[in-house]
Amino acid sequence: MTNSIPRIAVTPGEPAGIGPDLVLALAKNPWPAQLVAIADADMLGRRAAALNIDIELRKVDTETPIIEHAAGVLPVHHIPLRATEAAGQLDPANAEYVLATLRHACLGCMQNEYSAMVTGPVHKGVINDAGIAFSGHTEFLAALSGAALPVMLLVADRLRVALVTTHLALRDVADAIDAERLRAITTILNDDLKRRFGISEPRILVLGLNPHAGESGHLGTEEREIIEPVIAGLRAAGMQLSGPLPADTAFTEPQLANADAVLAMYHDQGLPVLKNRGFGRAVNVTLGLPIIRTSVDHGTALDLAGTGNANAGSMRAALDLAIDLADRQP
Repeated sequence: MTNSIPRIAVTPGEPAGIGPDLVLALAKNPWPAQLVAIADADMLGRRAAALNIDIELRKVDTETPIIEHAAGVLPVHHIPLRATEAAGQLDPANAEYVLATLRHACLGCMQNEYSAMVTGPVHKGVINDAGIAFSGHTEFLAALSGAALPVMLLVADRLRVALVTTHLALRDVADAIDAERLRAITTILNDDLKRRFGISEPRILVLGLNPHAGESGHLGTEEREIIEPVIAGLRAAGMQLSGPLPADTAFTEPQLANADAVLAMYHDQGLPVLKNRGFGRAVNVTLGLPIIRTSVDHGTALDLAGTGNANAGSMRAALDLAIDLADRQP
């Protein structure tokens, strides 16, 4: 895009969840970007009425002039629901609608019609119940954009945690970590910290897999056989890497003070610490894509949909970061 004001595609995700509530909450405030909700405009209108939110919904397309977001006005690229939604009640009939919103936003980013996309929470179960194989936003967007290896990065204030493996059973984690994967993910993390976040020489803490980082092979050999050689090779190539470090001490302030990111070996090794520090304002960023994508750090919260009690903190943080990352791009 050549316009100095970024245009951000915002997908509410599952229509029965809190995603529509969050998008409407964003629209109540001014933003230094143009927000475009990729959604069913009538659904957003019904949810706004249920929440007693006074908002003007304007149907637009990618030819609409780009102006900064004005409070109380929400541009909507209309994609129709397959079935009328009911807050809190999942309907597999709308699974294809959810994926259609993601396709439009992703392809629009790839064609420079949008500067970035911000995604609300989807419900993987109901999409699979519709007979569509779907393992999550990250994998779907990677396949759509042709990215070979997406990397999940969670951001909460200054703490950034990336993952070598994501949604795997714990018994499968060790088998999934090999030198090729670790080298590729570390390289993507390093490169995107430079490219997306503007950090000239990223300092990355790499965690071990086992307690005490294997304790010299007495508590596991993955550190000695895989992680240490990979780190040594990448460090020789110029990366600023420390580790493998025991996970139980890596998140202390003295360690984090000298780090731009932490690379954890598996989901529940790194994310509990990050969410303890920043739940409600943490952001999920997908690295390794040709586009900018940020998202919330929580699920659909069906019980809160349409009640007015949903916390929009993570969605606001995701939009803030998307705008910041978009502004950094040449």
